Amino acid sequence: MTGQGATIRRLAPERRLRRLELTVTRRLDGLLHGRYLGLLPGPGSEPSGSREYRAGEDEVRRMDWAVTARTTVPHVRTVDADRELTTWTLVDATPSMDFGTAELEKRELAVAAVAAVGFLTAGLGNRLGAHVLTHEGLRRFPPRTGRTHILGLLRTLLAVPRGLPATDPVPLADGLDGLRRHAVRRGLVVVVSDFLDGLPDAGAAGPAGPPPAWEQPLRRLAARHRVLAVQVSDPRERELPDVGLITLVDPESGHRREVSTGSRRLRERYAAAAAAQRQAVSRALRRSGTAHLPLSTDRDWIADIARHVSAQRRLAGSVRPWDGGAA
Repeated sequence: MTGQGATIRRLAPERRLRRLELTVTRRLDGLLHGRYLGLLPGPGSEPSGSREYRAGEDEVRRMDWAVTARTTVPHVRTVDADRELTTWTLVDATPSMDFGTAELEKRELAVAAVAAVGFLTAGLGNRLGAHVLTHEGLRRFPPRTGRTHILGLLRTLLAVPRGLPATDPVPLADGLDGLRRHAVRRGLVVVVSDFLDGLPDAGAAGPAGPPPAWEQPLRRLAARHRVLAVQVSDPRERELPDVGLITLVDPESGHRREVSTGSRRLRERYAAAAAAQRQAVSRALRRSGTAHLPLSTDRDWIADIARHVSAQRRLAGSVRPWDGGAA
């Protein structure tokens, strides 16, 4: 992956899409095995048995009370996955994503994540829809099948203007609520964002602090769908280098501020505040019941996605159907 981000960035949009498609399909095919490469072991509608309840992993609403009563051991229902999957993506393409100091910008990494979602879930009858948060508001793409639809969505994401202040911003919380109203059928929802919108101030981001504005809408969304939160970040959002006097710009508002990075105390305070923000995001995602996939612009994002998929497969494989004779 070294240098690949810079190379992709210089290509024309159509060649960039082709390179991205080949990167996703060929590298993931080499890292993962099997025809159907699900991002999550998704639930279905056909009952397939029961297994023992696992505290912290299983939802209480899936309790199989009949088996629990017979065995006196808590059990949950297991189901076979639906043959056709509808996947929705909520993509953050707001100005805060126009930042990157490593292989890729956050926006480009978000496009790569959507490409992985699209090609991983592509299959006969499977559909992909999207809601995109831009500086001008919300754009909706109804769920459709096929490679042409996926490439059209990626082309739109690449064409979103960069470096413009938000004129009609839609908060992430509102975007989640809007997606919940449109995604009526149960399926997979993938939220790609830096999740910086709606966070409490760094000083109030502790365990007892207020939750992010998007946590409750995300929890409502996860109550109906399997949700994967793809958190996109950049190393300079975690710590500042000692490079003297710099000008920091708020991409959402355009406000500027000069900062002397030569101050060790300032760099330590910045790193501490950034760590508190990351912890606040992780806690909120965990409370919401979503799977969490962090991606960084300075890491091999294909390998990180493959590790996540493999971990989810192992988790799904460890779920053994209930043996009716044991009851």
